[in-house]
Amino acid sequence: MTSTGTSLPFELLHAEMVLYAEEIGRQREEDRKKLLESGLEEEKLVTRAFAHHNSMTYLEGVGWRVGYVMGEKVSRDVPRLATELELMKFICKELWNNCFGKQVDNLRTNHQGVYVMHDNHFITVAPFAGDSGYLDKSSSFLAFPCGLVRGALAALSINAIVTTTVDSLPQVKFHIQIQGKTSK
Repeated sequence: MTSTGTSLPFELLHAEMVLYAEEIGRQREEDRKKLLESGLEEEKLVTRAFAHHNSMTYLEGVGWRVGYVMGEKVSRDVPRLATELELMKFICKELWNNCFGKQVDNLRTNHQGVYVMHDNHFITVAPFAGDSGYLDKSSSFLAFPCGLVRGALAALSINAIVTTTVDSLPQVKFHIQIQGKTSK
């Protein structure tokens, strides 16, 4: 891992969270298989109960809770952000700096509720830079940050869908599709 002293604790914590979530996911899948092998017919309810608790969902949920709290704390002393674009600029500058120690490298929009944040050296996948074998595994390491962005936007009364694309590590594009305002 090539890290600065301040990001190393976060990188280690995040890596352990991903490993823990994947282990829990594997254990739940084994439990589901044992339950089905014991003669219980596969019912939709049982399948649905196990399907909603995979590692990606868990990591995104943790990210959402952290993002919501971070969004509230970081925006506490900021004047009211009136437009979507102001909110997204706030996420790219203030929130990103507080969470990841740097600002987003680029923000693009189609002015119709779709934003793309480019981070050319994203902290959670930076240790895998140069090794294309980790490209498939990167989604596990991006679930938490996706949830973090969704949670921060929720704290600012915005519902959004957040996804990522990775063409080459450590570059990450966060795609944010605004779904509308929420009422607090």
